[in-house]
Amino acid sequence: MDKGVLGRRAVLATSFGATLAAPLVARSQPAGSPVRIGFSIAQTGTLAAGGRPSLLARQLWMHDVNARGGLLGRPVELVFYDDQTSAATSPAIYAKLLDVDRVDLLVGPYGTPVQAPIMPMARQRGKLLFGNFSFRANEEMRYDRYFNIAPFGATPDAWPGAFVRLAHRRGLKRLAIMVADAEGTVTLGAGARETARSLGMEVVYDQRYPFNTTEFSSVLRAVRSARPEAVYVGSFPNETAGIVRSVAEIGVGSSVQLFGGGMVGLQFAPLLESLGDAVNGLVNFQTYVPERTMEFPGIREFIDRYAVAAKAGGVDVLGFYLAPFNYAMGQVLEAAVKAVGSLEDEALSRHMKSAEFETVVGKIAFGPTGEWRDPRMVQVQFQGVRGTDVEQYRQAGRQVIVEPPELVSGELRMPFERARR
Repeated sequence: MDKGVLGRRAVLATSFGATLAAPLVARSQPAGSPVRIGFSIAQTGTLAAGGRPSLLARQLWMHDVNARGGLLGRPVELVFYDDQTSAATSPAIYAKLLDVDRVDLLVGPYGTPVQAPIMPMARQRGKLLFGNFSFRANEEMRYDRYFNIAPFGATPDAWPGAFVRLAHRRGLKRLAIMVADAEGTVTLGAGARETARSLGMEVVYDQRYPFNTTEFSSVLRAVRSARPEAVYVGSFPNETAGIVRSVAEIGVGSSVQLFGGGMVGLQFAPLLESLGDAVNGLVNFQTYVPERTMEFPGIREFIDRYAVAAKAGGVDVLGFYLAPFNYAMGQVLEAAVKAVGSLEDEALSRHMKSAEFETVVGKIAFGPTGEWRDPRMVQVQFQGVRGTDVEQYRQAGRQVIVEPPELVSGELRMPFERARR
């Protein structure tokens, strides 16, 4: 990637950030040289639907922390570039952030495929790296200055296992696994397989489909012929849309009780609006939904503020999946810097390994590999969705929490064919 291209991306990212910041109330800024937090974030490409709300949430935190006096009495400045959801671009971006922009703190790109290539650089430079919804990106390297804001946990089954355990508790014994052939989703499939094996469930179908597939009738016919009782799906947004539409057209058979689990895209307003009531009956992962069991201190106020800024900036107006966690990332960094009294990577990392942090997504503590010490992946079932108006998702009862037991907010509806009608 030549410097000219990278420079143009910087201008685009900064312009987009200024647009989002425009509706925010101007506040006085602390004096002194800024504390610069650097990152790449997808504004285009497959993961842009998540990258854009992530950026807006960080900008909201930046305005708030600066209103409180900044970090160490200095204003916070965000330095960011569009990585285009490309693993090929992220190493050059992070080299520029460190060598040219001279940022103080690093935040990773959104998503496992884009973050994985920068892990060696962070370790080589000794930089604290805050991951943004990567899945087990530090499992092999075990870098002691890596932390992940996502509530996935460190074990292979922490994310996909929630769906499989739910199926097992409901007495289901036959599992189908269909995942995209891509980093991240393949790991999800392995986690689902491992959990099923540990619970004594039979895997009757286990296949990868090509990344970015959009037509799934042949795949679903193969799944249906295996007569599973639960179908675990690991997909990216474009694929998720294709799967849901194919299910609406041809169905999955009367044997299927649960369908979903790891479908990326059903967390975002644009895809929910596009799919309308075709999502009814799906059981899928989420991180936060406005159900009574997830009323953390400050979360409602944040969601309301985010919605106003998102509408003005043309960003996902719900923002449930990523935005609160990206704001919480800022809260963790702010608390750590305040406690340590420094921006030194080693000191901050040491404190973050031992401390517990109060955030808008609840209490966060980190384990040995930088994942959450106490994972909290929820499975929700879409119920009672009518039409395409995404405002209905602000009400309780549209994404009912059915897993884990301590957060359950309503009854699971089965079988799948009946639930989706």
